[in-house]
Amino acid sequence: MGRSLHLGRAVLVVLLLGAVVVLAGPPAPAVAHAAVVDTVPQQQAVLGFSPTEVTITFSEPVALVPGRSQVLAPDGKRINDGDPSVRDATLRIPIRVADRPLGTYLVSYRVISADSHPVAGSYTFAVGAASASPPEPADEAVRLDVQVAVPVTRYLGYAGLVLLIGPALLLGLLWPRRLSRRGAVRLVRIGLLLVAAGTLAGFWAQAPYTSGAGLLDVSATELRQVLGSDFGLALAARLGILALVAALLPPVLAGRAGRVRVGLLVALGLAGLATWPLAGHAAASPTPLASGIAGVVHLAAMSVWLGGLVTLVGFPLRTAHPRVLAAILPVWSRWAGIAVLWLVAGGVVQAVVEVGTPGALFGTGYGRLVLVKVALLALLLGAAGYARRLVGRRVTATAAAGAAVAGRRRLRRTVGLEVLVGLVVLGVSSVLVQTTPGRNAGIEAEIAASDTFAQTLSSPLYTLQFDVYPVQLGPHNTVHAYVYTPDGKPLPAVEWTLTAALPAQGVEPTDTPMLGIEPHHAVGAVNFPIPGDWELRFTVRTSEFDQATVRTVVRVR
Repeated sequence: MGRSLHLGRAVLVVLLLGAVVVLAGPPAPAVAHAAVVDTVPQQQAVLGFSPTEVTITFSEPVALVPGRSQVLAPDGKRINDGDPSVRDATLRIPIRVADRPLGTYLVSYRVISADSHPVAGSYTFAVGAASASPPEPADEAVRLDVQVAVPVTRYLGYAGLVLLIGPALLLGLLWPRRLSRRGAVRLVRIGLLLVAAGTLAGFWAQAPYTSGAGLLDVSATELRQVLGSDFGLALAARLGILALVAALLPPVLAGRAGRVRVGLLVALGLAGLATWPLAGHAAASPTPLASGIAGVVHLAAMSVWLGGLVTLVGFPLRTAHPRVLAAILPVWSRWAGIAVLWLVAGGVVQAVVEVGTPGALFGTGYGRLVLVKVALLALLLGAAGYARRLVGRRVTATAAAGAAVAGRRRLRRTVGLEVLVGLVVLGVSSVLVQTTPGRNAGIEAEIAASDTFAQTLSSPLYTLQFDVYPVQLGPHNTVHAYVYTPDGKPLPAVEWTLTAALPAQGVEPTDTPMLGIEPHHAVGAVNFPIPGDWELRFTVRTSEFDQATVRTVVRVR
């Protein structure tokens, strides 16, 4: 009874410590893991006609949140013409002509990025002239209760992995014959329950996280949408695998499992671990396979190391005979050393992929959290190295002179410190997976620092709306152009040509063909090799006999 009470208190302390670390992290989970790279019409553009569609392009593929993307006319009325749609990284919102078309329009959107995080925002454009009082954007922020709940569910899952994998490994391969297995088996069962609870809670919290509602304001429709998403499928697979693992574990925990059962459990365990990166940053990584493998390795190594330490400090180091400890601790020390190597290797790969650039390591919240985690791991490694030396001394002392009570206490305190720091690392990791990766934060900063040029040009034949992004030196300046009839209807074009020249510097005109990707929409690229006031000419042929050219000047710094 006393040991059970002690175990219950220990687990409670673990969970409370993790909750404190999670709550002490950034005040809100990141909600912009995909960045907006282009909009049509451009933000704050003033058009000479009413567009029939709004498009928003993101830095990575996104999924639609039904009913959360709309366009409001200057009078505040919703003018969506049918349902918005998403294809890859582009959101399209068809719109009708407003009853009062002149004034400021508000575009608001909410989508889900490839790594399961919501991306919400709004912007305005105008037709004719801006309104004195434009429509007000809706509050798209994640609610405070959801901000707290989402990283807590992540922590529950991580804590469950630690209490499941580490104790199960020791019980199956290294447990002393005469030492009671009851307490360690309880740890494994608690781990199974925590993983299941964290997964179910994460599934529930994802619904208000994506919709923007409160934690308890969840509908059956929203839950079905989560279940049908990649995130929901990953969590459903995790629960199925967890049920199979629970059914196969009892002989392992009793120390009498065969090789086939152990091999099957290892395979199921790896598959289950893969659901974490599949529901996180790795899904949107530029190298998803490498990021996924690194995530699995990192999780497995962390669970083996920290879970083994929790088990050792809770049971063998408290009650096992010194000669038994002299036999098992050197073996565990070697296992821990291997786990640490894989832990560091997996973490380095993840950091390199997700941070992106050296500057993002210090200049973004994600990078700074990585540095905090590295510092904690360094402390953890220092404690582990000291514990390993104590194990070596203890083996020598036991062989020569029997048990050393002081050495046992010193080793328990050191391993306890490892466990404490490890739990803090788990809390930091729970916050880290909710933070915008440094690579995406870099994209957002680059977009914010870059100029975008958008303009509407008119001719007797058509009205042309175009944008250039980014306006910078070099060949990587993307141009989107759209042609409409004078009354604002899309006008199919047969041929598009873009000409760039810099007469003041003696740069002769250079023609660049544009690719028509829709009847009234073409895309191309323009090269600005030197700064100056560049003249752009768009020549659009709408039939065998009808053609017109419009001109403008773009300043390149």
